[in-house]
Amino acid sequence: MNQEATLKINGDRLWSSLMAMAEIGATEKGGSCRLALTDLDRQARDLFVQWCREAGCTVTVDQMGNIFARRGGSDPDLAPVVAGSHLDTQPTGGRFDGVYGVLTGLEVIRALNDHDICTRHPVEAVCWTNEEGSRFAPAMVASGVFAGVYDLDYGLSRADAQGRTMGEELERIGYAGDQPMGRPLHAYFEAHIEQGPILVEEGTEIGVVTDAQGQRWYELELTGTESHAGPTPMDRRQDALLTAARIISLVNEIGLSNAPLACATVGMLNVYPNSRNVIPGQVFLTIDIRHPDDDVLSDMDDAIRQGIRNISEQADLSYQLEEIFYYAPVPFDESCVAAVNSAAKNCGYSSRKIVAGAGHDACFIAHASPTSMIFIPCVDGISHNEVEDIEPAWSTAGANVMYHAVLSKAEQAGD
Repeated sequence: MNQEATLKINGDRLWSSLMAMAEIGATEKGGSCRLALTDLDRQARDLFVQWCREAGCTVTVDQMGNIFARRGGSDPDLAPVVAGSHLDTQPTGGRFDGVYGVLTGLEVIRALNDHDICTRHPVEAVCWTNEEGSRFAPAMVASGVFAGVYDLDYGLSRADAQGRTMGEELERIGYAGDQPMGRPLHAYFEAHIEQGPILVEEGTEIGVVTDAQGQRWYELELTGTESHAGPTPMDRRQDALLTAARIISLVNEIGLSNAPLACATVGMLNVYPNSRNVIPGQVFLTIDIRHPDDDVLSDMDDAIRQGIRNISEQADLSYQLEEIFYYAPVPFDESCVAAVNSAAKNCGYSSRKIVAGAGHDACFIAHASPTSMIFIPCVDGISHNEVEDIEPAWSTAGANVMYHAVLSKAEQAGD
């Protein structure tokens, strides 16, 4: 460990902040439920803003509700070095997915204050809006607008199942900001739990993220004919649920045939009229496919489309398939990856290079700014689950690496 690496974050303070934030939207099984732009999300945002102001930051909010907490640098004209993630969760989410990255960004600022370090570049902690995509699809839409992947009207018009738009809900909870979307960032770092088993099974403390998998999301609506479950002969049925079951099996087979790197999932299923003695006439379902090679992802897309067409024709059903979300595999910036790798080594942590299997705001920010990520282990590799858990030592390790990666890019004044 070199002399510079003896400068550390306060792990106990970070853990205390994580536990305090986890009380907002706490679930009976020990997880978190803070869907984007709900009242619970507003409470979490308010607490984050309070802590940032107490740390001496200037807080601004952009038109998509993204929150930026800025610690000034010696040269205010330089682009900032930014660290963060998201505060929204899945309906049965954990205490660390997203929030760990947001509060690690804040802890970096607090530690810079502790050590009385002035940086040339401003340093910012950020909370991105609606990363999860659980209430408003697609996921990561606000960071996507920031990076120029989506336009502002598209982002604000995304609606939940009740028809309420992001723009309306941002106004309602008081986070419809006035700052314009997008600006240069000198570097962006995101700390996150791995959400997989590799680091914890290897006993490795830090994942140096080099790339992120490409993803495609689809929404599929199947339309048959609802009919009485008793008098309708088996060979006369147009059963939308049976057809959906065959498509679910197809999706799984496509994932398995492109193993070990592919993932293919049906995560949502709505059946109409959802009555025990009525043959289902309509089914809505979602499909999620992922692979780090865009050519393979394209082949999986072709197989999904052709398979749905064949299955629907055989069942004499109509269907509507819409791809609602796509991004190609993302290679992260080499200099940012190197900064994370050096920080891990200088701090004395075990580390390995790793590919992100999940989507993250960093994947969109990488389109516009130099970007990388830091992974820490999670217990049993479990995430998007109320039992999601980490060890305090892992939290501290990731934040120490983040601190030194940010400091290397923000450049200590006078060096």
